[in-house]
Amino acid sequence: MMYCTKCVLPETFPGIGFDGNGVCNYCRNTPIPTPGEKHEHLVRFEELLERKRGGGGFDCLLAYSGGKDSTYTLMMLTQKYNLKVLAYTFDNGFISEQAKVNIIKMTDTLGATSIFFRPAFPLMRRTFGLAAEKMIYSPKTLDRASSICTTCIGIVKAMILKTALAYGIPLVAYGWSPGQAPIASAVMQTNPRLQRISQRTVRDPLLESGGEELRPFFLTEQDLATDPARWPVNIHPLAFTEYNEEEILKKIEAIGWVKPGDTDPNSTNCLLNALANYIHRKRFSFHPYAWEIAGIVRSGSMDRGEGLDKVCQDEDMTMVRYAADMLGIAVPK
Repeated sequence: MMYCTKCVLPETFPGIGFDGNGVCNYCRNTPIPTPGEKHEHLVRFEELLERKRGGGGFDCLLAYSGGKDSTYTLMMLTQKYNLKVLAYTFDNGFISEQAKVNIIKMTDTLGATSIFFRPAFPLMRRTFGLAAEKMIYSPKTLDRASSICTTCIGIVKAMILKTALAYGIPLVAYGWSPGQAPIASAVMQTNPRLQRISQRTVRDPLLESGGEELRPFFLTEQDLATDPARWPVNIHPLAFTEYNEEEILKKIEAIGWVKPGDTDPNSTNCLLNALANYIHRKRFSFHPYAWEIAGIVRSGSMDRGEGLDKVCQDEDMTMVRYAADMLGIAVPK
């Protein structure tokens, strides 16, 4: 299979084309943030923190999976910026036990308040099983994440926003890598109109296939009618700060974070990820992390060889079968 000679996108990635040097159109057309641009966003971010902090409640609501990137983001927000953080964990029933230990230990160590949101396991098992077995989303929706991850992230983003609105929390943070969150959206004001549009991408197909039981996990018309002045600002600090996986691991391990031994190489918290990646590659012939890793490679934060290893490595079939058994489904052929 042909891969871009500059990043790691394969010839099977939707809409891709290569020039005479084997460089893909995404590399040619995607601007790379300069140090000056990163500094400008950092300044804007720090000015935002000063305006929003100290309102009497929590300063920031963090989507906290217990993985390396969200843990590093929690460390940054609490230690460097001294924010009062509410760390919100969506317990979908498939979090690694070590990740759960990490969540408790890290929030204790870093002085954050931890909240676990756990729907009934049979509902989550049925929901993720549905995402695994059926094409419930448009293929375009799945360019940058697997069907299972798209389902989970869709619920997380909606519940995070519902919680921020309910508690009046002015900032919502995500530990997304530079490949997940482009710098242009690293500091972005949320609003009802955009949320109404974006929510439909996951909510509507999911409700149609999975049923009304899932509706409470998405914003209601009452939520969307909340005064726009109360809507939080989304922040993705890793988009404009120094990002190096090896250094991140060193820093969080130094304060007690332990890498789980039961997750696949592309996740440090989820037991379903190996199956999610396996199914995506079967359906679309490219790795669901290809876009993210390509972005990290382009930014210079990861060596291309390391990136290729990540998107070319076959899944551990023991992990794939274990996740399929958890969902009660057969491993796709």
